[in-house]
Amino acid sequence: MTIALYPGTFDPVTNGHADIATRAASLFDQLIVGVYDAPPKKLLFDTKDRVLLFSEAVKRVPNIKVVPYKGLTVHYAREIGAQVMVRGLRASSDFEFEFEMAMMNRKLVPEIEVVSLMTRLEYQFLSSSLLKEVCTLGGDIHNLVPHHVETALKAKLKV
Repeated sequence: MTIALYPGTFDPVTNGHADIATRAASLFDQLIVGVYDAPPKKLLFDTKDRVLLFSEAVKRVPNIKVVPYKGLTVHYAREIGAQVMVRGLRASSDFEFEFEMAMMNRKLVPEIEVVSLMTRLEYQFLSSSLLKEVCTLGGDIHNLVPHHVETALKAKLKV
């Protein structure tokens, strides 16, 4: 059984994240979406909410499990028995960052492979940070996130 970990902060989950997760789930026996519990950045949603929002977004995919985690991602991957870490790539700037991270992870835990999936064209520009800014300023985000995420985001931002 091949277990893959798709880690991230997902603050909040976007259609791009859900798409990567769904596509990755078709490649592996089990996909664990790891929602990072203590990133070194300010978050809008707490960990519990981010787990619930992502879980709802992929609830129709039976081999996806969404869980929180702490600590070094490759150590968590090893702990859960993942052989693969999944990452999404939007643009060349993502590639440079992901390449450096993959090389560091390989140095730390060489037995875990990194598989990168290219984001679909309609989501190449999309990031959680940009999404929050657009929503705060009154922009239309309905086709960028699942409906329940749009509702939660607007409530949290009071827009």
